[in-house]
Amino acid sequence: MSSKRRDEIVAQSAQLFRTYGYNGASMRTVAEAVGIEAASLYNHIKSKSEILQEICFKVANKFLTHMDAVERSQKTTVEKLEDIIRIHIRMMLEEYEHVYVSDHEWKHLPEPYLSNFLNQRRSYRRRLADLVQEGIDRGEMKNIDPYVAVITFLSAIGGIEYWHRSRKAINEQEVEDNMVAYLVGGLRK
Repeated sequence: MSSKRRDEIVAQSAQLFRTYGYNGASMRTVAEAVGIEAASLYNHIKSKSEILQEICFKVANKFLTHMDAVERSQKTTVEKLEDIIRIHIRMMLEEYEHVYVSDHEWKHLPEPYLSNFLNQRRSYRRRLADLVQEGIDRGEMKNIDPYVAVITFLSAIGGIEYWHRSRKAINEQEVEDNMVAYLVGGLRK
């Protein structure tokens, strides 16, 4: 199977999973969106859960890879946090359907993928909270609860969903810059 066709199937599936939910989107609907017969879809992909796994882990791996690079950098903690927030914002702007599905439909992953995904997610959030704590310890950030900071970042960035719906006059770069100024600026000492 060509990777282009598989990518098309995954992209269409992400859009359908976001619109109808994982349970509401059938393989027949996916096949119709891609423009192939439902029976032919199985020549390219084994199951709907395989598509969900690919979406969730692709998003998670992008975040983890970026976190690894940021942690190795020689930047200040505040700069590292800004880099991480920017990748979250960019992915919400540029890969919205995939991130949305990863954030909302992961609960439909079968085992052992569900446990693996949840472990990655907890580990990532812990590392992000550790980064906030490092900034506090170094005197770069206000003394706030790191976990509260993490859930605030992630919740605020998740709010970009409303920007996608409304398409107000503000462009993507302005969304990113304004959110970073607000989220990081609120922590800076």
